[in-house]
Amino acid sequence: MYRTLEVLGPEHEFSLVDEELRARPIVDQAIRALAGRVVNNVSLDDFSFGKELQTHVAEVKANEPFASPKRFEEVMHGAVTRIGDLLRREFDVSLLGTGMHPFLLLDETGIWRHRDRRIYDALGRIFNMRQHGWLNIQSFQLNLPYRSEDEGVKLHNAIVNLLPYLPAIASSSPIYESKVGRFIDNRLYFYGISQREAPSVTGDVIPEYISSFGEYRRRVIATYTRDLEKAGAPSFLFNKEWINSRGAIFRFDRRAIEIRVMDEQECIKMDVALSCFIRALLRGWMRTGLNYQTHDDLVEDYRAVVKDGLEASVKHPAGGKARDVCLNFLDTARDNAAPEEGDYLGLIEKRITGGNLANLILRDVVQSAMERNFHDSILDVYSTLIKRLRENKPYS
Repeated sequence: MYRTLEVLGPEHEFSLVDEELRARPIVDQAIRALAGRVVNNVSLDDFSFGKELQTHVAEVKANEPFASPKRFEEVMHGAVTRIGDLLRREFDVSLLGTGMHPFLLLDETGIWRHRDRRIYDALGRIFNMRQHGWLNIQSFQLNLPYRSEDEGVKLHNAIVNLLPYLPAIASSSPIYESKVGRFIDNRLYFYGISQREAPSVTGDVIPEYISSFGEYRRRVIATYTRDLEKAGAPSFLFNKEWINSRGAIFRFDRRAIEIRVMDEQECIKMDVALSCFIRALLRGWMRTGLNYQTHDDLVEDYRAVVKDGLEASVKHPAGGKARDVCLNFLDTARDNAAPEEGDYLGLIEKRITGGNLANLILRDVVQSAMERNFHDSILDVYSTLIKRLRENKPYS
């Protein structure tokens, strides 16, 4: 059992793409090349490589969580390098980060049809899965442990107050279907509307405050279970914590809370930087407490941030813009950071003051499009992002 916030448990999602950035729905073939047969996940030393729902998206995650951010970076960049080398050698494809594939049309990918397909078949009978909120999303998920129920509840409620503003730093999905979307974080927009047939599964994305695990099970899990039952879901989907699609969920099986509102970044170093920022900030709040905003205000701020990012007008008392709130959070993180964490916080400051990855992508695509067509401008910028992932260098 880990102490609260002792370790960082990362999960990364990447598209498989060819040199023209076309999505390649061959994750099952890549797994077969590693394991000799098609399985859900292949464990390789310190990490595993496995499937996601979409046939063009793979997950790379740590086998054990990391206390040290530098070890996190070393292991997970090594994982990306090893998997990337195999994919280029065997299939002539590369890994691409960011929150959405910029060109993908929905008929260019599919849903995993091997082991566990019955879960996707069951969900497909309830939800319309032929939409971006299912088939074109890539997140960086971070698992944070809690030691006891009291600390788990306290940590959950602190995370609730962080979630609305985190996409202002972590957005990386400004473009989809070869066009600029209406939101700075289009992944989260589509994510939020993807389960309208049973809306209690997602709720407001920003979780409700809770006072106990029992309340969480009654108010959240039992509610969406009843709605799934009314919609005709099979019983094996009932009372499952992983069905919950809020922006942070309890994973009771691993005594952790999983944060889901971050788009995948361009390289592992930036994922580590986000993790250090989050852990240091939450450590400070767990030590000193914080003034909780109302849930309604948090939801309103979240929706503003998904649309306008750092420039969003928000109700948080730390400032009129999301950028001001994030700078306030950064001060708290710096005051509570361990030495290794502090080494990464300069990267977060650059994203707050100079723009998140979505801002940088838009800036460079638009600038390039002044001299060439829009498709080639997107291809140019995202090809550079592929190199940044390989080299583990933040985009600037």
